[in-house]
Amino acid sequence: MGAENGASPARKRSVAAVVVTYNRKELLLECLDCLAAQDLGGLGDAYELSVIVVDNASTDGTQEALAPLVASGRLVYHNTGENLGGAGGFNFGMRVAVEAGYDFVWVMDDDCMAHSDTLRELLLAGEGLDGDYGYLTSVCLWTDGNPCTMNRQRHPLHTTIEDFTPELQPCTLASFVSLFVPADVIAELGLPIKDFFIWTDDWEFTRRVSRVHPCYVVGTSVVTHKCKVNGAGNIALDSGERIGRFRLAYRNDIVLYRGEGLAGYAYVIARDLNHLARIVLEAKGRKLERARAVVGGTLEGLRFHPQIEYVRRPEK
Repeated sequence: MGAENGASPARKRSVAAVVVTYNRKELLLECLDCLAAQDLGGLGDAYELSVIVVDNASTDGTQEALAPLVASGRLVYHNTGENLGGAGGFNFGMRVAVEAGYDFVWVMDDDCMAHSDTLRELLLAGEGLDGDYGYLTSVCLWTDGNPCTMNRQRHPLHTTIEDFTPELQPCTLASFVSLFVPADVIAELGLPIKDFFIWTDDWEFTRRVSRVHPCYVVGTSVVTHKCKVNGAGNIALDSGERIGRFRLAYRNDIVLYRGEGLAGYAYVIARDLNHLARIVLEAKGRKLERARAVVGGTLEGLRFHPQIEYVRRPEK
């Protein structure tokens, strides 16, 4: 019986775009403009998009700049009160979205610029799969149109995807730059680990999901990542002020790879030896400090057992 005969119209399925930001007001505003420009086409009758901004206590006037958008109802704003790092911010935002009853959570950094059809292509792919997936992830380009190195997905675990022409291909690891996740999957498998603070939170979460559910890269869904440079972090060559962050990366990676058993530990050992050799051969300074970050972070990871937090879905 149709709505014209007295039946209630079908409820639109809700998508929450969760954007985590910290002191990048101008990029954030551009990101929000891109979200406002999403064209769902015919799917607009079945889905609706809302925006949740998680602000890690920015000091650059972000909250004031967003005030008119909040007042107009264009977005929901949450200030965490302190810098929780990317991991803590995504943990916070995904919890908010799941507890609020959204059907899907679409996560991204504030420098992720969605194209007008990015969400539509994710939704079409999800419908084509009849909802049988753990997450969908977009192709991430840099500002020059080439693939963004730090956001290239992996499948299988240790193989970086190079060809993004397939409309749909399996995925094992993905970043939080345009990751589309059913809220039920988050409730089932838990939130990102906030204790990571930065780095590896996305890979650990997406690997946790891909162990249980099929996951995919959607080749027709594309975003542009406006990061400063197109390159992954390099402990041997990066500036000295980032060395402390690398220690967190090596610590957090242990949590990710211990889930793979002996093969995971073997990979970490081989990789760390390779990175130490590169420090000796390529680093221009602070070699001992860099080496300590690798070894110290890895050893700390062996004692690091953060808890996965779970969130309850509201009853409908």
